[in-house]
Amino acid sequence: NLDYIDTSFLLISKIVHPASGKLSVGMIFNQSEPQSVEAIQRIKQLASANNIQLVSLPVNSTADVQLVVASLLSKKIDAFFANPDNTVFASFETIVKACNQSNVPIFTSEAGLVQRGAVAAYGADMYQWGYQAGEQAAQFLKTKKTDGLQWQMVTLRKKVYNPTVAKKFNLNIPPTFQPIQ
Repeated sequence: NLDYIDTSFLLISKIVHPASGKLSVGMIFNQSEPQSVEAIQRIKQLASANNIQLVSLPVNSTADVQLVVASLLSKKIDAFFANPDNTVFASFETIVKACNQSNVPIFTSEAGLVQRGAVAAYGADMYQWGYQAGEQAAQFLKTKKTDGLQWQMVTLRKKVYNPTVAKKFNLNIPPTFQPIQ
């Protein structure tokens, strides 16, 4: 279920207001990761429906990220969206460095990436997600049965922002977002 991406992606248009008028958001995606391909399709629809120009480029491995992000940044994007993609997660510091050098803020749907340099996210807290899964594992270990266990969506999503990064880009974050600790 990719519903959480909607809120995260559309947050950009509430915070970033380019002088040119039309918001341009860039992102990379790994075309061999099903969740990344699903995310880019969803985001393309969101961008089109909300008058946002989406500039996306495929990336095949972490070794390609620096060059692909540089190419993306040369297209004069206003913001970068870090989608749920293993390649993005593994090379996030490279993305942050390039975006910071080009004065392009990063938004995401994963709360942990905010601590690593993104401005803001409405997304899953990986610790809480693991805790939630652990509760089901504990139930199984106690009962030795799968009765009552079922697939679950993450129950706790956080709206978080990085005050240092928000200040660097002079961005006003909605009051419903909590600063990272």
